[in-house]
Amino acid sequence: AAGAGDAATPQKLADQVAAAAPAQTIDRSAYQCIRDLAALSAFIEDAYQTGLLAFDTETTSLDPMQAELCGFSLATRPGRAAYVPLSHKNGSGDLLGGGLIDGQIGEKEALDAIRRVMADPAVLKIGQNLKYDWLLMYRLGVEIANADDTMLISYVLDAGTGSHGTVSHGMDALSQRWLGHTPIPYKELTGSGRGQTTFDMVDLERATAYAAEDADVTLRLWQVLKPRLAALGLVSVYERLERPMIPVIGRMEHRGIEVDRQILSRLSGDFAQTAARMEDEIYELAGERFTIGSPKQLGEILFGKMGLPGGSKTKTGQWSTSAQVLEDLAAAGHPLPRKIVDWRQVTKLKSTYTDALPGYINPQTKRVHTSYALASTTTGRLSSSEPNLQNIPIRTAEGRKIRAAFVAPGGTKLISADYSQIELRVLAHVADIPELKQAFADGLDIHAMTASEMFDVPVEGMPPEVRRRAKAINFGIIYGISAFGLANQLGIPREEAGAYIKRYFERFPGIRDYMDNTKAQARAKGYVETIFGRRAHYPEIRSSNPQLRAFNERAAINAPIQGSAADIIRRAMARMDEALREAGLETVKMLLQVHDELVFEAPEEMVEKAIPIICSVMENAALPARALSVPLQVEARAADNWDEAH
Repeated sequence: AAGAGDAATPQKLADQVAAAAPAQTIDRSAYQCIRDLAALSAFIEDAYQTGLLAFDTETTSLDPMQAELCGFSLATRPGRAAYVPLSHKNGSGDLLGGGLIDGQIGEKEALDAIRRVMADPAVLKIGQNLKYDWLLMYRLGVEIANADDTMLISYVLDAGTGSHGTVSHGMDALSQRWLGHTPIPYKELTGSGRGQTTFDMVDLERATAYAAEDADVTLRLWQVLKPRLAALGLVSVYERLERPMIPVIGRMEHRGIEVDRQILSRLSGDFAQTAARMEDEIYELAGERFTIGSPKQLGEILFGKMGLPGGSKTKTGQWSTSAQVLEDLAAAGHPLPRKIVDWRQVTKLKSTYTDALPGYINPQTKRVHTSYALASTTTGRLSSSEPNLQNIPIRTAEGRKIRAAFVAPGGTKLISADYSQIELRVLAHVADIPELKQAFADGLDIHAMTASEMFDVPVEGMPPEVRRRAKAINFGIIYGISAFGLANQLGIPREEAGAYIKRYFERFPGIRDYMDNTKAQARAKGYVETIFGRRAHYPEIRSSNPQLRAFNERAAINAPIQGSAADIIRRAMARMDEALREAGLETVKMLLQVHDELVFEAPEEMVEKAIPIICSVMENAALPARALSVPLQVEARAADNWDEAH
């Protein structure tokens, strides 16, 4: 492993190791197709001998809440792997694909056979993107205990490496990089596009080669990657921040959240009317009708016909009408771009949420089950998809209306518990700013305190506008805001915004020191670290391209702050279920995580007891590893819907 002053990044070390390692010979013909319980029992017995069991499922869908199990694969040592088909069809007969192929174990019998080993902590289960398999098996009544995930190990080791920080933690990419082996592509078996079939239509010989290879490769990757955690000092990051998330997130996704279709339908109608009204106003301002959603037509109206300033053309020769361009024009006082920005927001909320959310309601559970990606951001933040619940705007009335459609079933309440200004608290700690630390310790209004320090205005009776400016600067500093960006946000001249930022750094010199030191560390090591040791890699911070270098510098400054906040909420989530169980609150369920907020569903009679437990777990989540020098504060409320609870 590289020492602190060593310029060799983990990426370079990894490439050196990969280059030095001979390509692993994988013999697919040696894989076993298990079609009776005796052979399956023998394989499970071998797992008890080795203490290892790589496991993977083959299904009919990417949605683990609705997928049907076609079969599963197992590996107990490199080269010893098998596929257990359960529901493969012979492909003849009617349009449904004909009958089942003879000689397959029934799903119930197979699951009964593996249930004990899956739940046994004495055998380590190894998967790739295991949350999918964990949730699928949990839904089918099989719990997986004591598991490692090669995707998450790779994520801890190499998040942010590769060109533009795009290293893949997918199995095929990891296999090529670390084993020198290219696995069978999925599309080779099932086809693609309109002619694509489901995995249960693949013949057993080809299905065995593909599925058993997945388990075999996963086991081999684990043997290569797991030792690197210790070599790079990242064992505790993986064990405390990633590994516990598999069952925690799996249970959250399984629970889902209730959504009121009628509220969404009503909102869709409202948004449609609002958009239609805005379109008429836009046509009036433009002096003609045009396709508002067409960047080409919009650009010609704004910069061709109206001659607005600040126009620039893209590589294709069209005028740029990006959100930033329109925001800049709106901030300069031009009414048409402002109206376009508002129209885009309303139409996006309609298409992305009010129109689309009903389609995500699970037909069996009647709830929405979002999917959380554990290894998708450089900083450790979770992201959600299908549907994405983390991008609902909460600062607009329209966004809050969408949150109101997420409801508590009869007899229960939704509890929203939100960290108060967690990133500013982390900044006060990592940059060691005495004034900010004292203000948080005293429970002061941090934005009012900052305004008082900067503008020499007493906190008592402070005008709201002054506090708002300080708030914009406080949050802007975390994200590396420029004078231009701050000027736009506050609607003030750029010179005035530049003077604010300069005064801020003069008043809190520790922040400038933190930024300079963080950039220097990122340049020297290729990565920065959160309070808990998570590494976010920015290899292109040494780029000769000034724009790319500046982008990486801003990201590197922000990563220890945003990443530490993400780590803290992960630690809270990892402890939450047990804390609620110990308090006799098993019926209180954690449903969602949205950045700094956790959402729970609780029986009405449990709410009063649950809120203090939830707040305590969240406020103490940074302990005992590396105690923050700033107290964490959580605000929690219960209500009938998510908006009212927030």
